[in-house]
Amino acid sequence: MRPIIGISMGDPSGIGPEIACKALAKKDVYEKCVPIVVGDCEAIRDANEFSHTGLAINVIQEPEEAKGEFGTLDLIDMGFLAPGSWEYKKVQELCGRASFYYVKKVIDLAMAGRIHATVTGPINKEAINLAGFHYSGHTEIYADLTHTKDYGMLLIGDRLKVIHCTTHVSMRQACDLITRERVHTVIRLADEGLKLLDYEHPKIAVAGLNAHCSENGLFGDEEAKAIIPAIEQAKAEGIDADGPVPPDTVFVKCMAGQYDVVVAMYHDQGHIPLKLDGFKLDLKTNKYTSMSGVNCTIGLPIIRSSVDHGTAFGKAGEGRANEQSLLDAIDCGLKMARNKFGLR
Repeated sequence: MRPIIGISMGDPSGIGPEIACKALAKKDVYEKCVPIVVGDCEAIRDANEFSHTGLAINVIQEPEEAKGEFGTLDLIDMGFLAPGSWEYKKVQELCGRASFYYVKKVIDLAMAGRIHATVTGPINKEAINLAGFHYSGHTEIYADLTHTKDYGMLLIGDRLKVIHCTTHVSMRQACDLITRERVHTVIRLADEGLKLLDYEHPKIAVAGLNAHCSENGLFGDEEAKAIIPAIEQAKAEGIDADGPVPPDTVFVKCMAGQYDVVVAMYHDQGHIPLKLDGFKLDLKTNKYTSMSGVNCTIGLPIIRSSVDHGTAFGKAGEGRANEQSLLDAIDCGLKMARNKFGLR
């Protein structure tokens, strides 16, 4: 039996509908799973047309109705959009509301055990907040709706894996959130996440927060007060954790194979090297020739993987979006679901 994957379409104003159509126009996806898009028929029909993917759209109400056949896109139509009710490239309250409920639907289906994993297309944070849903991103929506206290954002690139202690907060807040308890939790989540990805004994590098890991207290005390005690606690529990490793060399060492994953202290510390690893831009065509990378939330009772890019309003509706990150997210979600639930 092929695992069933629920894919939330993302913000209709962005590239989510387009990359869903392009990804599900690949025959090998259907050999591995039964993909079901949760979104709006109007947006999928339009993306199918301007992307020239030639898919038949099978509107269903329940996952059990999916055909799971190459050439057919199975869609749970949430019915938020009427023809002409939304625009590409624009932040809109309607699209924020719709995209939130697409996510909620896949979460509900996974929590009920009716799908094996969830994969999320890109949403716009401003749009969902305009619609009255005050979250800073997918990760926080998942944590709230699944009632999960301890969770982390694991990013997976071509040669690099990174998990974050803090994400969508200001730099001032991030420093305050670097506590022994939080760093230890994320080290533990790194170990859990990589085991779901088939690493039997993950080697975990823990980055410092300050330049040169504070140089024995010259540039701060977060390493001494929070990071080093957390690493020592993780080691005592049998986790292979090392550090703190200076942030300006830890990613080089991980990409060389010394470590399997880096525990980053804040959003950009982890995101910048990850995107340098997986994103490539051709200035002549102004197109990304590569947008590989996956974002997973670790610690949830369900599987969630996602594209590692935003709504890309600048190219929305034009047929030039790259679907590679969504394909990677589907593969990642499948691998984690198989390991978590013993699927074959």
